[in-house]
Amino acid sequence: MNAQTQSLTLQGPAGAIEALLDLPDPAQFATARGTAVIAHPHPLFAGTMTNKVVQTLARACVQCGWRALRFNFRGVGASAGAYDEGRGEVDDMLAAVAAQAPAGAALVVAGFSFGAYVASRAVAALHGTRPIDGVVLVGTAASRFDVAPVPPDLHPQTLVVHGERDDTVPLASVMDWARSQSLPVTVVPGGEHFFHGQLPLLKTLVVRHLRP
Repeated sequence: MNAQTQSLTLQGPAGAIEALLDLPDPAQFATARGTAVIAHPHPLFAGTMTNKVVQTLARACVQCGWRALRFNFRGVGASAGAYDEGRGEVDDMLAAVAAQAPAGAALVVAGFSFGAYVASRAVAALHGTRPIDGVVLVGTAASRFDVAPVPPDLHPQTLVVHGERDDTVPLASVMDWARSQSLPVTVVPGGEHFFHGQLPLLKTLVVRHLRP
């Protein structure tokens, strides 16, 4: 955490949701542009809101003037409940959005790995009910979960990033998911699932996408 990070407890459908809210530097942004809600990797494989890729996404959002909300899915850390195979986790993300980015507020929905799957489902649920200003999906778990397609009108606001050498989620599975949508995928040469040694590049890509 940094000086602009707040610890929060949100209310979710399974009980308390543990969260961290990273704030932009007030010296650079008198008012935040909105809130980015970021979902973490698979809870059964040590995924938490402190994952390095999730933290990188939060830093990129903050650098661009967004409040960045990271949260632990049900059953992770101090969040109540138990793993629900993605169903309840989508509800957790929607609860986090409702709590910190109410209708009418600017919103970015983001996620990494399993969190990208959850984010896709959250976008599908929110689309048509409120504006979504940005979507960021990293290491999207298309080989493991039924990732929702991105609504066509959100394609210009969507960034999909995947590592060329991802051995957890093969690049081919993400290309198969994206192909029918004609949705561009940004491929990091030599990148693997957790972007070891390439997190600065990942941050740069997200900043370029979200910058004002």
